[in-house]
Amino acid sequence: MRWTCVPFKELTIEQLYDVLALRSEVFVVEQNCVFLDIDGLDRQTWHLLGHGDDGRLNAYLRLIPPGLKAPDALIGRVVTSPAARGGGTGRLLMAEALAHCERLWPRHSITLHAQAHLERFYGSFGFSPVGEQYMEDGIPHIEMRKETT
Repeated sequence: MRWTCVPFKELTIEQLYDVLALRSEVFVVEQNCVFLDIDGLDRQTWHLLGHGDDGRLNAYLRLIPPGLKAPDALIGRVVTSPAARGGGTGRLLMAEALAHCERLWPRHSITLHAQAHLERFYGSFGFSPVGEQYMEDGIPHIEMRKETT
């Protein structure tokens, strides 16, 4: 897996197209969620892209700086290509995300809004639930937070 983590302005047109296509494929089509994916935050965030040996985008997420949407750093739009699932790509993606958060915003806690069925997965990276489950786009979610060490 080849990883790239860049601010929005450093994304190439091809990278941006691949990101939006993958987010649409999974969030809109596969998960059947009608929502405004382009929410105005992409331009202010860092984008972590994982490309396979074939050059295809296999994994993606965005890193939102502390203070932009919440006091913590936020991890969002976490997505793995259906073709890349089952081989540990999601674990690699999260490990990369945490390393970049530590590099970009040391000593800041990290929050994410997880689909509830992934609570154990995110828990394995040190995230703990905050509050109760809630519905977002018809899918149960839970806010989770990882404290700094």
